[in-house]
Amino acid sequence: GRQITRVTAAGEAVIEQADRVLIEIESLRRAAREFSDPGSGDISMAMTHTVARYAFPPIVQAFSQRYPRVKIHFHLATPSQIADQVSKGTVNFGIATEVMTYFEDLISLPCYRWRRAVLVPAGHPLSQENPLTLAALARYPLATYTFGFDPGAPLDTAFRSEGLSPEVSFTATDADVIKTYVRLGHGVGIVAALAYDKTLDTDLHCIDASHLFEVSTAHIVFRRGSFIRQHMYDFLNIFAPHLTEEVIRSAQSPKGKANLAALLENTELPLY
Repeated sequence: GRQITRVTAAGEAVIEQADRVLIEIESLRRAAREFSDPGSGDISMAMTHTVARYAFPPIVQAFSQRYPRVKIHFHLATPSQIADQVSKGTVNFGIATEVMTYFEDLISLPCYRWRRAVLVPAGHPLSQENPLTLAALARYPLATYTFGFDPGAPLDTAFRSEGLSPEVSFTATDADVIKTYVRLGHGVGIVAALAYDKTLDTDLHCIDASHLFEVSTAHIVFRRGSFIRQHMYDFLNIFAPHLTEEVIRSAQSPKGKANLAALLENTELPLY
């Protein structure tokens, strides 16, 4: 008999529409649960290791005191995986630095800004550089995030603007892994500043690099038209106080971009 080797364009369109229908059905189920038992439920989020490990512990603690019966699920992922999981409805929300403008079905809201820091073992020559320069940094192999030197990324842009091409000896998606290999001498670390733990990382010297690299903005992303339960609004508001229920609902409206610009016009995002 005939074998099907690939899905036709028409078939792909049908599958995509079916996925959307399934997501809408799940949204209706969530809406029903909201009215039957508003104090229980789930919230699932895709994010990087750094966000889950260093930014969210106090948020989860505060939220769990308010909603002890809500289950929290974190999916650790790369930026591209985060967008894909949110778009497919695998998770409710994603936290990503990159604005997912190429996903038309996603809404992106700014939540905080973050700086980068350079990490070296105690006594390293760079710890004596004041101020630290890109030229001095480029003399050493670097260890940073897997997507840190993607074209157009702040690290790539900064070094290129100085005509520098540093050697990247080690990359990982996990800041703790990067710190481990910095300790072993496999490179000078460039990580999010919030990933430096003053209590646990006393053997590492942390150098603020905000004068070298552009500050980045993290965004919360979610599917357009998805049903957001009350405990989800509250979770997002604990994490990013400027993201009130009014702001999030306005972002979901047909004039979302214009409404959002007006609502957040004078908002100063937290800096980590």
